[in-house]
Amino acid sequence: MLDPVPLSQDRWFDFRMRWKRRRLRTRAIAKARELKVLKRRTWARNDILLFCTIRNERERIDWFLSHYRKLGVGHFLFIDNDSTDGTRQVLLDQADASVWHSGASYKQSRFGMDWINALMLRYGSGQWCVVADADELLIYPHWETRPLPALADWLDMQEQPVLPAMMLDLYPEGPLGARHCPAGTDPVQVLNWFDAGNYVIQHKPLLDCLLIQGGPRARTFFKDTPNRAPTLTKLPFIKWSWHNAWVNSTHSILPRSLNRVYDRKGGEAIAGALLHTKFLHSIVEKAPIEKARAQHFGNASVFDNYYDAVSQAPVIWCDASTRFEGWQQLEQLGLISRGGWA
Repeated sequence: MLDPVPLSQDRWFDFRMRWKRRRLRTRAIAKARELKVLKRRTWARNDILLFCTIRNERERIDWFLSHYRKLGVGHFLFIDNDSTDGTRQVLLDQADASVWHSGASYKQSRFGMDWINALMLRYGSGQWCVVADADELLIYPHWETRPLPALADWLDMQEQPVLPAMMLDLYPEGPLGARHCPAGTDPVQVLNWFDAGNYVIQHKPLLDCLLIQGGPRARTFFKDTPNRAPTLTKLPFIKWSWHNAWVNSTHSILPRSLNRVYDRKGGEAIAGALLHTKFLHSIVEKAPIEKARAQHFGNASVFDNYYDAVSQAPVIWCDASTRFEGWQQLEQLGLISRGGWA
């Protein structure tokens, strides 16, 4: 049996975590100077808010807005990072969206999280918020009939301020780039396959969070270096507080207690899924562009082989691939859970 950690060490660790959280909040306030408001609209106090940093997502944005409106999002807060494909104008035309612009480095803003922290500190405190990328579509048990306000009420009753979700990579049956998805249509009609079972999960003591890796990207692009495969754990729906600060994308947060979204008594807590539509047809032509920009990874050169492989339009589908059918299927596979959300 391990010896208990001395109380002095507990206090020192708590102090370090509090200092890190304050430093992240201070950094976000400073980085807010990089944001220029283009359109600031009003919203109701009880609206579900969605925060998103976005760049050149014209093919996805119409369905993204439609999906989250159906889920019950009342207002969108977008940070446009120098879009050149018309995305920004689409956002400005939305009556339920506020838009900021930044031409600063996405990488130097901790991949947009400094900007997100800044807006959430100013506008999100006390409200239920979604944080999602343009290629992420949140679903959860009963999502078609129970919108986010109902889920928020239930989570409030459970005194649970966070809904976790596993990012589920969706992909086509043939080569990447072969099937076109017109703007405004459901990308799941084209990206309708996923990996059902090749996932590993670890507990990370430092932030008391879970780390899930696996899926088609690990299988196809990181089979020789699985530890470098993308992290699939996310916390996309949260009741925000000005005390909070995102640490690593929405994979982890401070205070650490918000990362304890798993049932520590051996049961199952509620969990959703983020349908990840990264592998739309445009990814093949975007891969060399993003490789040259080097804005998406801390050590960007390590991922050059990934971009090179994607640009060759590989076939991700395999004999073990599973056709996506809905949240009930994901629950049967153990990839999401309703917990007590019966």
